[in-house]
Amino acid sequence: MAERLDAIFAFALELEKLKGVLRRNKPVGLDRRENTAEHSWQIAMLAMTLAPEAVRPVNVDRVLKMLLVHDIPEIDAGDVMVYDAAQRQAAEALELAGAERIFGLLPDDAGKALFALWHDFSHGNDDDARFARAIDRVMPMLQNLNNGGQSWREHGIRVSQVVAMNQPKVEPVLPGVWARLRAGLDDAIARGDLQP
Repeated sequence: MAERLDAIFAFALELEKLKGVLRRNKPVGLDRRENTAEHSWQIAMLAMTLAPEAVRPVNVDRVLKMLLVHDIPEIDAGDVMVYDAAQRQAAEALELAGAERIFGLLPDDAGKALFALWHDFSHGNDDDARFARAIDRVMPMLQNLNNGGQSWREHGIRVSQVVAMNQPKVEPVLPGVWARLRAGLDDAIARGDLQP
């Protein structure tokens, strides 16, 4: 029992490092980068509230678990700009190795269960994972739409990139949400927050 608890505690303390992984977005109204732990909490809350809007029913408990574990490998791999395809591809191997290492800190049964959730999210092959992946794309868009396009402007992102990255993940799962976000993109262009 003590050995099992020690392993769980070691995992929990390893997760402290996620608070130091900084993302590209700044929280709305704040002049600092958000950390990945904040992002994971916020999208879990968003998933609970948007679940009724999904085209297909989802298992919210499983979705929440996916959202809470999906970025844990960033402890080792760091955060990658979603619009940088080369960087994203290079990070895949680092994320897999990070997932194996970090979830491997846990007792075997718990580590395998969390790794399976991470794997399912990463591959997006079922309704729960597709919904979770859509939610993961909605929140950064909401942040940019409500903070003057901060990370879009900083990285020279164009509307075509935003649509290409987000529409395929969001619209099939949450069409009403996508329609609202898409209208927001037009407003962002009009304000000068996003390049046409």
